[in-house]
Amino acid sequence: MKRIAFALSLLLAALCLQAQVIQRSDLEKYTKERFGDKLLEAASNIAASTALDKNQGIAYQQVIESPGCSARQLYVTMYHWALATFRDKQAIVMNDREAGCIIVWPTMSDIVEHTGTINAYSVSISPIIRIDIKDQRVRVSYSLQSYDVLNKEGGGWLGMHDDDYIRYIGDMKRLKIDLTNPLLYDEQWVIGQHYPYVEKDAQKRTCAKALVMAYAYSNVLMDKVVEAVRNGVIGNEHEDW
Repeated sequence: MKRIAFALSLLLAALCLQAQVIQRSDLEKYTKERFGDKLLEAASNIAASTALDKNQGIAYQQVIESPGCSARQLYVTMYHWALATFRDKQAIVMNDREAGCIIVWPTMSDIVEHTGTINAYSVSISPIIRIDIKDQRVRVSYSLQSYDVLNKEGGGWLGMHDDDYIRYIGDMKRLKIDLTNPLLYDEQWVIGQHYPYVEKDAQKRTCAKALVMAYAYSNVLMDKVVEAVRNGVIGNEHEDW
């Protein structure tokens, strides 16, 4: 019985860790439930309530209270959460226990794939997530300055007859057989220089969905941090052993 219980506890822990990873399906579900299909309107509403920072990017911050927990305890929880959430360990770019600070720079690939009239776009984001830790509280700061864009020129609806089009999907300008670094994006679009912060934008629909998905990412991420701070990453960290 002890072996069965141990195996079940390992399975539960694995499922909890997997639940920490943020998938594009999580963002799409959040977006659908919160905004429906009205992405232009949703992006406009987000912009109206979100001031741009000095770099023309967006930034959010939340303080989470955790009564009775020391900074040391919260640091261990947050570092555990970061390891469980960001499978690319290089995403954790700063890890300072003494300063009580963890900084993560992850990439969420292909949050938007949009086929326009002329071009097709695949948009990824690489937000900076800073976690500051003190006794009984955690502060999470989320900032994003630009969208990372793969642009397939001529891949829009007018070029759909191109037999080579299918070979570009997912890598846009670069062919599937091209071994160049997939993080070497064709373009970077500064958020404050595109819709909805700029009304007249040739990539209006692409940027509207990108902003909504980036907003969804920040909210899904914040929800997972709140859950980890209040209840632990796998739920049994505070059990007496």
